[in-house]
Amino acid sequence: MESTKIRLYGVVHDSIVDGPGLRYTLFTQGCLHHCPGCHNPESWDINGGYEEDIETIVADILSNPLLDGITLSGGEPFLQVKPLKILVSQIKAQTSLHIMIYSGYVYEDILKLGQDAIDLLSLCDTLVDGRFVLSLRSLELIYKGSSNQRIIDIHKSLQQGRVYEQKVSEYGEFID
Repeated sequence: MESTKIRLYGVVHDSIVDGPGLRYTLFTQGCLHHCPGCHNPESWDINGGYEEDIETIVADILSNPLLDGITLSGGEPFLQVKPLKILVSQIKAQTSLHIMIYSGYVYEDILKLGQDAIDLLSLCDTLVDGRFVLSLRSLELIYKGSSNQRIIDIHKSLQQGRVYEQKVSEYGEFID
């Protein structure tokens, strides 16, 4: 039986900075990247944070009809692939919410993490990939902390067999 709990650092019920529109943001607990200058270093400890039932999170998300999307951040979401697959699958089955995922891994390396990681990636719409690099930090960037990170349209990338970077307007809207 697969895990019905996710280990979290925290939740923001109504974020406007973690992707386009009003978003429910999950900060997963546990990260092996340990980027200097990380915004959430308290999320690094794999055994830290707290556990939450997937059903509770899904109910919380579904209770807010104003949401435009969900953001999976961290810590490192790809350390909890199986429970996040369950969560995202349940949300996708009941809504058309946009799913955005942040990872310190680059897209090409996520594809090498195994089928479960690819499955989670394919359930999401947008990936912000790459480690945060303090020397490349800019407050001018939209949805990313450092200029080495990419905003990737996951579905187009999987279809084309190459990274398709998503363009973002100055207002934070995705442009095709």
